[in-house]
Order: sequence, then structure tokens, then C-alpha cells
Amino acid sequence: MDQYSCNNCGKKHDITPTIWKCECGGVLDLVRDIPRINVSSWNHYPNSIWRYFESMAFADNSKTWETITMGEGQTPLIVLDSHEPNVFVKVDYMMPTLSFKDRGAAVLMTKAKELGVSKVIADSSGNAGTAIAAYAARCNIKCDIYLSEETSPKKIAQVKAHGAMIKQIQGTREDIAAAAQKAVEEEKAFYASHVYNPFFYEGTKTYAYEIYEQLKEVPDSLIIPVGNGTLLLGAYLGFKELIENKLIEKMPKIIAIQASNCAPLVKAFEKEEEKADPVSNKGTLAEGIAIAAPARSKQILEAVRKTNGLFIDIKEEEILSARAKLAAKGFYVELTSAVNYAGYLKYEKAAEEKIIIPLCGAGIKSK
Repeated sequence: MDQYSCNNCGKKHDITPTIWKCECGGVLDLVRDIPRINVSSWNHYPNSIWRYFESMAFADNSKTWETITMGEGQTPLIVLDSHEPNVFVKVDYMMPTLSFKDRGAAVLMTKAKELGVSKVIADSSGNAGTAIAAYAARCNIKCDIYLSEETSPKKIAQVKAHGAMIKQIQGTREDIAAAAQKAVEEEKAFYASHVYNPFFYEGTKTYAYEIYEQLKEVPDSLIIPVGNGTLLLGAYLGFKELIENKLIEKMPKIIAIQASNCAPLVKAFEKEEEKADPVSNKGTLAEGIAIAAPARSKQILEAVRKTNGLFIDIKEEEILSARAKLAAKGFYVELTSAVNYAGYLKYEKAAEEKIIIPLCGAGIKSK
């Protein structure tokens, strides 16, 4: 039987619809052997994240995903500018709900469907909520999404369009998560959390698999935005599995980007701390990464350090400037995504390396 393991105390737990963290408060990871990657099998599957189905934590004979997928994944990898031939953007906003979160939501909701779940609850700054709502609709599963009163109206409209019940909460991102978690406990519902549920990372790890296929080599560095770390941890997991299968020989450096006004991980990294202490969110345009107390901070810091990476923090005016510069090159991204390009512009080794920048969310989703 599949199990979870607590990242804090190591206790094993059976995978059930109601478990989402350990009794000690620790986050859960999947207990599984290193997946054996059979590259020749990939062409037996559709050209989407499900091309890598055999490396995901599902039974070999599972077909559930076939009725849930909307063709998410396999997003373009494009040279950003002819003057910078070693800098690529991965256009992950070319997804069904216009953000990279569809990678994780498609896999997580497929697992929820397999577990026989009738209702899910999730909290989000916007994009994950939209993705969970869309895939819950595909699964015919009821869905409540907890959002801030400050969330972009366009994202709220997207969530509503998919038939989810919206619960708008006044307070911090942490207050919103606490409200959702309280409802999860009271209703004994499935917590479709992009932070806590490790199946979400089984979806975001496909970002690494796709880069491996598209680039046909390992980039020197990945620029990755980080709030809760869903893309960062997924990319780290994916490249780690590629190394373990001897398909690649080195790990790309992870260059993690935070907004200066809400940068708990930057502070922890600079102080050489094992995990991040909560900070006060001073308010940032990058709503998607405005996480003052990331639940997986220990794992995020570990991933950056193990790849010899670093953290870069970005000021508000740099976000606006980077967004305008990207738009001038043809890419209109939401404000949170602009921090990635801003991070690249501040990265000292940018001229010497092969670099990939994710364009995580479409500009049309921003305020």
C-alpha cells in the first residue's frame, strides 16, 4: 500500500482522503522507490504531462487521468532573445487555466478521484485555486476555494466560472490557509493543497522532464520564483529522478527568487538557517509568492543549497520594469511571473550560463 512519510519525525501514514499532515505538524512526502524511467515508453502516451505517467505514483493499470486531463504540459521552450541564445523561457502560462499550477492540480485531482473523494477544499493566492477548481469540475467533485479579499478579480472570476464555492477571507495568506484547514478538519474533507499534498509535486516535477526532452542537455541554472515552493520542489524532484536514472549527470543550480517585501527564505538562506522564520508581509505586487511562513521552507532551502544555488530578492519597481521588458519581447506575464525575469537581470553569472526562466502565469490574470 502507498504511504506518506513525515518530513519531520519520519512516521509513516497510509494515504487516505483525510490525512494532510503528521500529528507532529510535519509535512508529508511520498514513500516510494526511485521511479524507473523508461524513455522509450513516453511516446505511448499523449503529448502532455501524462507522457511521464509511468514515473508518477499511480498503479500501473490506472486510467483515471484519461478522463481528467485537458492536455496540460509540454509547454514551449523558446530562446528569449536572439542576442542571448543561451537564455530560454518556458512558457508555462500556455496551460488550460493559464498557469503552471495545472501540472500539479491535474495529478492531485486525479488522485482525489481515485480515492473516491466527493468534496475538496483548497486555499490559494489565486492560480492554484483556479487550477484545483477547473480539475475538480472535470472530476465532478465539489470544491471550496479559500481566497484573500485582495485576490485579483480576474482570478476570482475564473474560479467562479468552474463552479467552485468561493470563501473570501480577510487577513494574511496564513489566515486564509488556517481558515481552509479548519474547514477541512470540521468537514472531514480532502485538503487539495498545493503545499501540503505531495501528489501536487508529482505533477510539477514534469517541468524538469520536459526541459530534459526539449533542451537535450542540462541547463546550468533554473530561475524559479518561490513562495510555497511548488515549482521549485517539483523541478528539484524531477531532475533528481533523472540523475538517479543516469539520464543526466549533473543537477542545474536553482536560483530562487522572492519579492523583497515578503522574503522569509532569503533571510533564512543568508543566515544559514535550516528553516525560515515567519516574516511580516509588507505587501507586494507578486501576490503569487507572498508567503510569509512557507510550510516546506526546510525542503526549499535544502534543494537550493544542494544544487549550489542562491536566492535573489526583487524590489517592487524591479517587478514592474521586468514585466514591461518581457512584454516588449512579446511575452505578457502576470506580475508574479515578472519577478523571474527581474531575478535573471540581477543574476551575476547570467552571461556565462545556459539558463531557463519559467513564465508561470498569463498577464491577463493580473489585477
